[in-house]
Amino acid sequence: MRSVKIVICDDDRNMQEILRQKTAAVCGERQTACQIVCVSAGEEVLREEPAPDILFLDIRMPARDGMDIAGELRERCPDMILIFVTALPEYVYDAFDVGAFHYLVKPFADDRLREVLIRALALWEERGTGRNAFGEQSAAGGARADRAGGTEPPALLVKRGGVSVKVAPDEIFYAEVFNRKVILHTKRGDIEYYGRLTELSEKAGDDFYRTHRAYLVNLRYVEKYTATTVWLERGLRVPVAKKQFPGFVRSYMHYINEGRGG
Repeated sequence: MRSVKIVICDDDRNMQEILRQKTAAVCGERQTACQIVCVSAGEEVLREEPAPDILFLDIRMPARDGMDIAGELRERCPDMILIFVTALPEYVYDAFDVGAFHYLVKPFADDRLREVLIRALALWEERGTGRNAFGEQSAAGGARADRAGGTEPPALLVKRGGVSVKVAPDEIFYAEVFNRKVILHTKRGDIEYYGRLTELSEKAGDDFYRTHRAYLVNLRYVEKYTATTVWLERGLRVPVAKKQFPGFVRSYMHYINEGRGG
């Protein structure tokens, strides 16, 4: 596997060095070959060839701010893993407009940085090999790791044609409602039944979020998102209603901050 290119963009040289040391340590621990580049301005990132695989990006910098740089980079590098590192928590909603993987608020704990970087490296490796973080072969990009604690949510029972079908919530990518039918898009294929999305949402629990009145998303399989669209594994896309976006961001941030993001 080729080495991962990690760029650290921050006008604070001390923060650059902290991130460089921590990043090198995690790469060494995982035996991941990496090229680490430190720059002090967004314009320098734009000139990097090849583009970063993983980018740590500050927001408040001289000249162009990080959010502006991120927008331009995202158009050129749709698969880049973007991690904002900033002292400005109020920009969290804007961060997800440019498909940020995570948002670290300074000062952050070493363990939090390590956790986020490990997940970013696992995603990069997964994309390159078709295997998940545990080395298991996965379909279309790999399944997520089990939630913290290793416990699985109870199975759902849905009725179709008089037959009850058991479905594990972790098998569901997302659900949608159409013509009074709920359609579950699962790893085993689509399952349709007559029902209400509200009832499914209540049964599915906190790992699911209703991004739209007709769509319920499993946060486990979210790969990236903007204010209008959520991308899931296997190239699946789900719309986000404008009024639902702030709640979606809060729910997803809570999900990954609890270490349930795999």
